[in-house]
Amino acid sequence: MLHLCRKLFQMLLKKYKPVLYLFFITFFTYIIHKVVFSFLKLDDSNFHYTIEILYLIFLAFSTILLIVIVKFQKDKFDSIGMFFMLGTFIQMFLSYLILKPILSDKIHNVSVEKINFFITFILFLLFETLLTARLLNKKL
Repeated sequence: MLHLCRKLFQMLLKKYKPVLYLFFITFFTYIIHKVVFSFLKLDDSNFHYTIEILYLIFLAFSTILLIVIVKFQKDKFDSIGMFFMLGTFIQMFLSYLILKPILSDKIHNVSVEKINFFITFILFLLFETLLTARLLNKKL
């Protein structure tokens, strides 16, 4: 029984390795992001979305997208690019909905928060693109 569980775990780990990479990359990027904020003495407590919330939101989006891509990698390899583009489009739409309160805020100076949001968005888009490209190159 233990051998079967270990075998199943190794199989899932091998199949979903891009998701594991995403978690590691996110963790290290988050640490760098926090260090930069500490170094620049920026406080995100009065932001609409703290760094932690942004990372959790984008990590959830990216994880869902990568799981879908990995799930259909064998069966529909030719459609991975379309899944990626559709997922990115949906993510951009949802990100706009999340960004809307920041854009409409006239009371606070939210330029740092906007920059923070877009940097985080672009980082996760880069992570998704690189991990999807690795999946596509693996098949060739």
